[in-house]
Amino acid sequence: MLVEETINQALPSAYRHIQDATKAAGFTMASDMMTCCLLRTLAATKPSGKFLELGTGTGLSTAWILDGMDRHSSLISIDNDDKIIGIAKKFLGDDQRLNLITTDGGDWITDNREQKFDYIFADTWHGKYLMLEEALQMLNKGGLYIIDDMLPQPNWPEGHHEKVANLIKYLDTRTDLVLTKQVWATGIIVAVKR
Repeated sequence: MLVEETINQALPSAYRHIQDATKAAGFTMASDMMTCCLLRTLAATKPSGKFLELGTGTGLSTAWILDGMDRHSSLISIDNDDKIIGIAKKFLGDDQRLNLITTDGGDWITDNREQKFDYIFADTWHGKYLMLEEALQMLNKGGLYIIDDMLPQPNWPEGHHEKVANLIKYLDTRTDLVLTKQVWATGIIVAVKR
């Protein structure tokens, strides 16, 4: 029997409810479970940390990040789709560590450039393909910058492969980041700021 067939992950308490609501809403861009498990584990490395998630979606990845955070940490999660983030608000909105904000990611980054974070999960265009420099400037020394969907996905628009290749090539040139590129899950890059 293969290892992946024998290991079961404990799920965050709200995960199944969010997953059901995600399917009912027809939302197809949620992070996969393997990525989410890694997000939780990495979150546990930042006690009393300040966390930022760019691209809440329905809150599936948000639930995992919260599950890894300690009670002294805080998470700001941004999405521009009020209907979709509404699912996260319904199932996670009572968590006092979480601040869910419905706004344009670019506007939020511009208005909050002075904030610093120990952990940034960029799961949308802003902070990944747009305003990357600004997002990386918000990262504390020793902070984690995490992106997924670096391997080809069925929902990629025409020409997206080149954007991904250019992003990876650019990140490789940064001397202030230590990168691990994983050909695993949907393709994940974890970077630590020097």
